[in-house]
Amino acid sequence: MSYEFEEGYKIRDQAATHFLTFSIMGWIDIFSRQRYRDIILESFKFCRESKKLRIGGYVIMSNHIHTIWTARKANLSDLIRDFKTFTSKAITASIETEPESRRDWLLYMFRFYANRTMANKEFKVWTSTNHPEEINSDSFLLTKLNYIHENPVRAAGKRTFSLFI
Repeated sequence: MSYEFEEGYKIRDQAATHFLTFSIMGWIDIFSRQRYRDIILESFKFCRESKKLRIGGYVIMSNHIHTIWTARKANLSDLIRDFKTFTSKAITASIETEPESRRDWLLYMFRFYANRTMANKEFKVWTSTNHPEEINSDSFLLTKLNYIHENPVRAAGKRTFSLFI
């Protein structure tokens, strides 16, 4: 199975290590709140332990995430789909049920984006693209790890959160 993307990027080898970017619709600054970052971190942990995902590195920025992932079950596209589905539902549930000063606006925006697609019924949190780039050499891996490491530096002044594994 090949996972096609608008920019022409696709996952050709489901077992290969890939650099991926997960972006929030409209570049909404959702990860400025710890509880939404915690949803991501808990989902990463679940995927590592239960779905055999190997995470080579990541950075959580205010409105997107860069990761290096390897699916040890050769099912990277499925992992991406499941991760985005679960975290989208968990983030919107958190917005709906926990104190959030931007609740009405956030829910309005995620509904607005969902209304423009057939794939999402109520809310669309993540963009459809992930810009997958297969890591095919040690030098390319180092380039992408450096990119992850430097991303918060380049975004100087913006709140960013990262962990390197």
